Amino acid sequence: MSHSVEKRPLHVPSLEELAPILQNALKMNFAEVDVCVVECPDLTNEPFRLEGKGLCGSPRLGDVGGVPHLVPLAHKDKVYDIKQLAAEVHLPNAFVLGAGAGPHTFVGVNSELMANVKTGEKASNGSRISKIDSSGNYELVKLPESETRCALMLNMFASEGRAGKVLRIWAKKRTGENNFVSCLRQALESHYGEKPVGLGGTFRLVEGSAWCHVMPDFSSAPLSCDKDINKWLRFFDMPAPMVFLSTLISKDPGLDLRLEHSHGYGNQCGGHYHYDTTPDAVEYEAFYNVAEFIYRIDKPKVTHDFGRN
Repeated sequence: MSHSVEKRPLHVPSLEELAPILQNALKMNFAEVDVCVVECPDLTNEPFRLEGKGLCGSPRLGDVGGVPHLVPLAHKDKVYDIKQLAAEVHLPNAFVLGAGAGPHTFVGVNSELMANVKTGEKASNGSRISKIDSSGNYELVKLPESETRCALMLNMFASEGRAGKVLRIWAKKRTGENNFVSCLRQALESHYGEKPVGLGGTFRLVEGSAWCHVMPDFSSAPLSCDKDINKWLRFFDMPAPMVFLSTLISKDPGLDLRLEHSHGYGNQCGGHYHYDTTPDAVEYEAFYNVAEFIYRIDKPKVTHDFGRN
């Protein structure tokens, strides 16, 4: 089944232009900061252990489905295959990472998805899901090689997975109110205004802990506002080290986008990133690249603006 697809070019500043913009913004929010342009480390190695070596080669963002497919009531028929989504962003041999909802058709319940997939001839799948178990705790599960589906929504960064230049962003000891990702996104929005700039990549929570949610199984009652959703979600303090898969875009060019979305996992934990809970101890290390395009896939016909935090 093919989906509706809208494609827009993004503003693509150089990495060298972006580094001081992000550096200055992070300095307002963290005691120690370093943003520079580097050769991307091999992300298949420790500590990331992702399916692609790098974040370069035709980089692009995809925003698939959306929160309106989850609430007020879930559209359980909205199931996607990341292999097909890679083709729909015109990159069938792709390294795809991102944050979405897990394949309830396989997992059996609603869940958080940490998408980490190599498509094409040398396909591999390192994706994980986090779900709520029968005792009310979270459970991290690695998906089998063949299970490359997601449901309801996915914010994805796709590239050829090549080595190359990227932004390395390091920050330690949070002094401000913004979370790490929001600080980056708001810096781009402030500097570039109406020109949409998109980033995708991965960051580590090196030290400290993070406040994350895990979706329970689908609600039988309509969830009609942020208050309803926050009562339904399950929140946990999750310890470092964690690896997060992350996308952000500074401005919505009229496509009903989710502006930032990051999911991550540690040894036995995983979920949707909100913010760190240990400002004095927290340390982040990130590698991001700039996206050239945004693809809006299967945009919900009926939309709303709640549930997107």
